[in-house]
Amino acid sequence: MKNYMNNILSKGLLILTGTVLTTGCTDSFLKPDPLSFYEPDVTFSTESGLKAGLAMADRHLRLYWTDFESNNINVPISTEYLFSDLSLFGKTDQGNGTYSNFAAQLTPTGGISNGDDNQISYFWGQTYSGIKYANTVLNYVDGVTSLSEATKNAYKGRAYFHRAYRYLNLVFQFGDVPLVTKLLEVPKENYRSTKKEAILDMITKDMEFAVEWVPEQKDMEYYGMVNKGACRQLLIKCYLATGQFEKAEQQADILIGQYQLMTEPFGTFTNSGEPETWNITRNVIWDLHRPVNKAIGSNKEAIMVLPNSSDQTHTDFLTMRIFGPFWNDGKLQTTDGAQAAINFARNAPLYDKALDNVRAFGRGIGTIRATHFAQHGLWTVNGIEDKADLRHNSTVGNWVNMEDIRYCAYINQGAKQKSEYYGKNFMLYADKDVWGTDKDGNPIITKHKGDILCSDTLRDWFDFPLYKIYLKDENAEANVGANQFNGASKGSDATWYLYRLAETYLLRAEAKYYQGKDATSDVNEVRKRAQCSQLYTTVNIGDIMNERARELYLEEWRHAELVRVSYCLALSGKPDEWGNTYSLDNWDKQEGTDENGGSYWYQRLMHYSIYNKHPEGIQSGGKTFIFSMDKHNMYWPIPNGSIIGNKKGKLHQNYGYDGYDANVPMWETWEEAVADEDKTE
Repeated sequence: MKNYMNNILSKGLLILTGTVLTTGCTDSFLKPDPLSFYEPDVTFSTESGLKAGLAMADRHLRLYWTDFESNNINVPISTEYLFSDLSLFGKTDQGNGTYSNFAAQLTPTGGISNGDDNQISYFWGQTYSGIKYANTVLNYVDGVTSLSEATKNAYKGRAYFHRAYRYLNLVFQFGDVPLVTKLLEVPKENYRSTKKEAILDMITKDMEFAVEWVPEQKDMEYYGMVNKGACRQLLIKCYLATGQFEKAEQQADILIGQYQLMTEPFGTFTNSGEPETWNITRNVIWDLHRPVNKAIGSNKEAIMVLPNSSDQTHTDFLTMRIFGPFWNDGKLQTTDGAQAAINFARNAPLYDKALDNVRAFGRGIGTIRATHFAQHGLWTVNGIEDKADLRHNSTVGNWVNMEDIRYCAYINQGAKQKSEYYGKNFMLYADKDVWGTDKDGNPIITKHKGDILCSDTLRDWFDFPLYKIYLKDENAEANVGANQFNGASKGSDATWYLYRLAETYLLRAEAKYYQGKDATSDVNEVRKRAQCSQLYTTVNIGDIMNERARELYLEEWRHAELVRVSYCLALSGKPDEWGNTYSLDNWDKQEGTDENGGSYWYQRLMHYSIYNKHPEGIQSGGKTFIFSMDKHNMYWPIPNGSIIGNKKGKLHQNYGYDGYDANVPMWETWEEAVADEDKTE
């Protein structure tokens, strides 16, 4: 089976350009622009046109992870992690801005524009673009008379998947949003928001249809196309989000019967960038996350992948640059005052193959850094930090502790004078007193034993899962003069998982928990594969969400999933790990930065992150940073530009933001919203 879809990503997909629901203060809100210069009635009158449209939608999925919006500092998926228990913004040279002080600076008119810090507006605009791609196929498929009804239904099912995937995430990012299911012939400026419950009902119905008609992966021509397994996984999430927990469990049973967790090494083994610096002992977790192994027949765990390897359709994914620490910026030093490490190119006179940190770990800039919880507390089970867990195991090479990295340090590069710490392991604190002289030549201690050796611990000092962020930088690898190994640049393989079976086990665990059933075995199945030393004897929702964090880092949309689970807890009445229960009346309508109340999402942040812990700010890199999050920041603000552009109607702004009005009318059912779409006055 072919891995890529280049031959169907033809010029026909160029009709699917443009964006909708813009964030600027313009009148282009939901402009009906499904085409550029091609006639859609001609393009979509054939099956090849439908294929091109769906290929564009398939490719568009991966842009949530990889699209840079013309910079190489951040990616969209990072924003999902900033609004979670797992990550913080670490690019300290950018100053104290919206990326940290969300409570004070995130508004409908500010703090949401695309940039280095967060990409909230990207999610808004691009999600509606993806919905438009799906609606384009749905609009024209019945007109392709050469197709059988079964084939048409398969195309509809794949388009429903794309629309449902985007709406499921959208309603847990932005709450009540406009429902768009049609291609409009004239501009519509009188939208109403539709209640998220209604949208969830619609996409659940659509995914039931998709599961019936979309073929299994074995019957698909390419990897990366929407298949029945992916539709079933999405249907599980829809059932959970609509409180149909038993149905969710039943669908998970089917998937678990069809796919298998990979438990042994498989496929092609590729070591780290430089094994003499950091060697990988081959293991199943490392192999599972090598891009070359994700879309192969022997990978029985992959449900749907996002191919990203061919030059024609490649999108850079600089994971090592964005998610790795800035270990070579000079703010991390040895006890004797040398810069801790230098990223020498291979043709540099001082290059040392045994200390080639840049190729082994990448040249990180710490845009997104892991919380202390993500580095340590997350991995504690039964009171033990489980370092046998292959996902947290530095002995085999999957996980890197800062103390594992070794100094490539010179007191004087010109004289080739090595630091006495050259080749030794990094230290955060000085291991001895360092003596110097004062202005009169008298001996004094210039550095005391125990003094911190890193002046920017936010950006430069945090442990990281190399197995997840290591993507071979083929472009840099081909250049012996390169000293910036960033991740998957052009020519590299950055294929990513959309869905795999490990998540299905954890979704089934959720479904069982909400029904009052024992979910321990499903969580332990995932842990057994990771060769953990600690297994659970019983699990609560916190254990399940912790296991998601361990297993699905940079795969799940962490913020959206936490909000979804917050809603499911309110639906089910089940308690969280601290005994809190949540009401449908107010789980999403609370304000404040105190530690009490709020949603489950907020409680996770209060227990596991530094948000709201240091109102006076944190000093790092010579600057003060305030990390704050309000309870109402669970939902992001509806961009003001879209509200203004909807001149003849009024969209519902989220609770806690300027413009919120509980009396703004919304559609209560999706049928009402769909019936109104053709009305422009």
